[in-house]
This record gives sequence, C-alpha cells and structure tokens, in this order.
Amino acid sequence: MSDQTRQKATVYVGGLANEVTLEVLQDAFLPFGEIVDVSLPKPELKSAADSPHRGFGYIEFSLLDDAKEAIDNMDQSELYGRVIKVNQAKPQKSADEKLGSRTAVWEQEGYATKYNVGDEPMEGDGDDDGKPEDPMQGLEGLAEAGPRQA
Repeated sequence: MSDQTRQKATVYVGGLANEVTLEVLQDAFLPFGEIVDVSLPKPELKSAADSPHRGFGYIEFSLLDDAKEAIDNMDQSELYGRVIKVNQAKPQKSADEKLGSRTAVWEQEGYATKYNVGDEPMEGDGDDDGKPEDPMQGLEGLAEAGPRQA
C-alpha cells in the first residue's frame, strides 16, 4: 500500500477521555473493517506525565472505504461519556514545511516578491531626500510635562 493510500485510510479520533486505551479504541472501530494500526500519542511535556495520552489517536484501516465508513458512523458519537471527533487524518508536517512551519511567514521564500516588499522606504519613513524624519519634530515648546496653562 502506498504512503498516500495509507494516509487516506487513516482516521483521526479526537476528544478521547483518559480512560480510553489502545484496546478500547480498537474495539470501538473494529466493526468498520480490518484495522492495521492503532496509536495514542503520549504527552510531550513531563508535567502531563499523569495523562496516558494526549486526548487523540489514529486508526489505520486496511481499506479506504472502511475508514470512510468509520468517519460517517463514529463522528460526533460518544465514547466513555465524551463526544469524539472523527476525521480523515492529515499528513504530518515536516520541519521544513512552508506555511505552519517554524519559519516566520515574512522569512519564507517568495514572500517579498508576492507582497512587493523590498528596500524602498514606506510611507512616512522620511523626506524625499532619503533622510529619516526627526522623531522630535513638532515637539518644540514642550519643555514641561502636564497640561498647558492657557
């Protein structure tokens, strides 16, 4: 099975209660078809070590139609007293991915050309002669703080 087909046959299950285990998740989705893999990601932070998982999981089915059937039947259903959200899983983002990555949007390749950002001065950056405006301009006569006496 290709990676793209595997991705489409994988469902995301969110909103899970702490009591949900791999076995419970597999048993809940087994009626929809053959399950290849079930995973419940562990918390990354040590402060959340008392939590058995992060509140979501992934179930990979052997067939794409089984995954679609599971989404249709299990989305907004109740498991251990909580309403769960079931969708098709999205591909995991890599560190070098553009939007949504750890790189600021203005540092990404092509941003400057797309939004006409360059070295030209912005409006109000200075006079026409290229010198920046004096930030103290217009403050003459303000030697004292507070309201002016009339």
